[in-house]
Amino acid sequence: MSTAKEIRESFKTFFASKGHRIVPSAPMVVKGDPTLMFTNAGMNQFKDIILGNVPVKYPRVADSQKCLRVSGKHNDLEEVGHDTYHHTMFEMLGNWSFGDYFKQEAIRWAWEYLVDTLHLDASKLYATVFEGSPAENLERDGEAAAYWAQFLPAGQILNGNRHDNFWEMGDTGPCGPCSEIHIDLRPEAERRAVPGASLVNRDHPQVIEIWNLVFMQYNRKSDGSLEPLPAKVIDTGMGFERLCMALQGKTSNYDTDVFQPLIQAIAQMTGFAYGADRQKDVAMRVIADHIRTIAFSITDGQLPSNAKAGYVIRRILRRAVRYGYTFLDRREAFIYRLLPVLTETMGDAYPELPAQQTLIGKVMKEEEDSFLHTLETGIRLLDKKIEEAQTAGDSVLSGVDAFTLYDTYGFPLDLTELILRENNLGIRIEEFHREMQKQKERARNAAAVETGDWVVLKNGETRFVGYDVFECDAEILRYRKIKQKNKNKELFQIVLDKTPFYAEMGGQVGDSGLLISETGTIDIIDTKRENNLPVHLIEKLPEDIAASFTAQINRTKRMQCECNHTGTHLLHEALRETLGTHVEQKGSYVSPEVLRFDFSHFQKMTGEELRRVEGLVNERIRADFPIDEYRSIPIARAKEMGAMALFGEKYGDEVRVVKYGTSVELCGGTHIPSTGMIGSLYILGESSIAAGVRRIEAVTAEGAEQYVYLQQDKLRELHAIMNNVPNLAQTIRKAIEENAELKKQLSLYVKEKVASQKKKLLAGAVERNGVKLVVFRGNGNLEMCKDLAFQLKGELPDKFCFVAGIEDKEKCMLVVMLGDELVADGLDASRLVKTASVHILGGGGGQPHFATAGGKLADGLGAAIDAVLELAGLQ
Repeated sequence: MSTAKEIRESFKTFFASKGHRIVPSAPMVVKGDPTLMFTNAGMNQFKDIILGNVPVKYPRVADSQKCLRVSGKHNDLEEVGHDTYHHTMFEMLGNWSFGDYFKQEAIRWAWEYLVDTLHLDASKLYATVFEGSPAENLERDGEAAAYWAQFLPAGQILNGNRHDNFWEMGDTGPCGPCSEIHIDLRPEAERRAVPGASLVNRDHPQVIEIWNLVFMQYNRKSDGSLEPLPAKVIDTGMGFERLCMALQGKTSNYDTDVFQPLIQAIAQMTGFAYGADRQKDVAMRVIADHIRTIAFSITDGQLPSNAKAGYVIRRILRRAVRYGYTFLDRREAFIYRLLPVLTETMGDAYPELPAQQTLIGKVMKEEEDSFLHTLETGIRLLDKKIEEAQTAGDSVLSGVDAFTLYDTYGFPLDLTELILRENNLGIRIEEFHREMQKQKERARNAAAVETGDWVVLKNGETRFVGYDVFECDAEILRYRKIKQKNKNKELFQIVLDKTPFYAEMGGQVGDSGLLISETGTIDIIDTKRENNLPVHLIEKLPEDIAASFTAQINRTKRMQCECNHTGTHLLHEALRETLGTHVEQKGSYVSPEVLRFDFSHFQKMTGEELRRVEGLVNERIRADFPIDEYRSIPIARAKEMGAMALFGEKYGDEVRVVKYGTSVELCGGTHIPSTGMIGSLYILGESSIAAGVRRIEAVTAEGAEQYVYLQQDKLRELHAIMNNVPNLAQTIRKAIEENAELKKQLSLYVKEKVASQKKKLLAGAVERNGVKLVVFRGNGNLEMCKDLAFQLKGELPDKFCFVAGIEDKEKCMLVVMLGDELVADGLDASRLVKTASVHILGGGGGQPHFATAGGKLADGLGAAIDAVLELAGLQ
């Protein structure tokens, strides 16, 4: 039986023998592509080649790509773990041809690898081909069918519909028919009883797709029409985990050596045997699947958060925690303890796992601890809602309440349903789904952009010249119209043949500037990167789009960005010198105003450490090191020079190196000619953004000057307030100490006043309808009145009522406290103040035994007090 490691290597070896370049997996977390958060298919890293935005370097390529899917065909997150063959994170084995071979070779090599190399039983294999679409004037893919007929009998070559057998990159772009390879893993008796052909694409857990061969031969335009692609592409993807299942004779992916080490470790930790209980089995599969997703996301630089990709990772981690909590009785963080097992099984193929195991563990443990606390909070809130429903005689909980628990507190719906069932309650599930749909529509509308087709004026590729010049002659190669739905605003994207404009990437914001021609000047408001294509955003097209232009960037903005960007390089080096070589960049943001630098470190930096880092950076600024730039050098040479490749970043065979003195970085951004032009760098603050990850915010150049001026202005103002005393710090410290002493004296005075007032009120208390009644009207503040109320409670019988109307400068307040017997009899202080507060033009609330209301009309306090007494039956 082949191990997972052997199977992965056999695929690479086979396609290397067919002339394919074996390339490493791209990061699972996608950066620089606004259309995609995660790599969800092997082709993602080749999109720019497929779209024609960059030239083909290797016409034949193969790899094993780590992917993540949480939605789409068969990939609803909430279903993962319940079946045998779907996952969040999975590996996709793939081979590609960019304008080289096509259907014949793709089919022949697929057959050769599966049957001749891996020795899968050919009688268990089925191939599907596109049946055609009369609506689009597309015929059946007879070419693919004919090639398959060389290997398979007619009964094992099946027609597939447009949904299953016509692949599209998106609403527009490259597309084409595909041919899926399915395998029937059922026992022989079942195969004889029911033909496998009838179960293909019918969601049978043992009749599954293992490989999809995509034949990209069309381009889909925005009007839905198709045109032939000038260079045809082969894009294949095979599910690694499913292939292991087939080769290892299993009927579940989770029974292979990909997952079993993790599942057995979970069983050992929890004391529950895998295979003994269905719900516990599902929980173990969920955790074994999800830890892979979480760990690889963190290695690729995506930490759990409340936004975008970070929210997806947090949601997956919390789902794993919740299954452990509900079905495996885990009340403490434990998933992070599985990391050594994961590293043992996958660390050889993906060295980023062992390299960052400590960081991954710290982030995961903090997230687990946080969500376990959230679960406890959610259960308390749900218990309260259950009590309210039972008191009111309701048999169902509001779907809106369930959604609030889910959305605000991260409390899962199925756990809500489970707890409700235990209390003989249901849920208005349609209300929940309505709220969920509203949220999705809000998110969709906020991000929705309509794009038109590219109008191509000239063929060619963009050449970036912004490392060397601020302006250049340029022509428009293509343009298209886009519409931002949430703003109902139309813009245009243009692509130039040459451009000095830096397109947003690597944390550095995009350039803005001008496009100048004889007929006028157009503002370029931003520059983005889409599928490795620099795209310039403008609000209107030039009068003559075929004219020659001068593309001119905003120099001030660019240079301030460059100062901040070079500042991050110097900061990185200074942090490693000060804190240690465990420090690695985990993210950055560079704008004209500020720089942010995220780095791995496990504790708060001290003031001395921050001062030393700032000093080292400014020392190197004063040294005025010139930029030493190496463009397009082999990555191996860059590493020899001392450049550190960051996990989670995608590097080509050739890279750009930027050096300033001893600072050496791999970087594609723009930088200042010499460090002296930065002037100075000042750290604004240091904080934690996740377990084991810190963030520094800083300013340079003009921003640093403005920061110094601000601090000087504050100091001058303080000196003026303190009458320009020579020792400002000592004077302020003395003033604070004197103020604290005065507060202490005031507190004693207030306590004496409250005690005196309490004595008077107790003496003046009256009895009405068997209730001891105390009424107070006068000046004071809420805290004093609250203190008075609770002191009175300690000296009055359980059947008492205290009502106070107090004036505090321009405000007034109504306070009600009720004894326990009155509350038990049905009186509610909160309802009393809410009703009576209309007399003071205010509002309020509180608990049944104590409530307050604030208002603006002090003259109404008498009427408000009377209203409380009347409602309480104490007039």
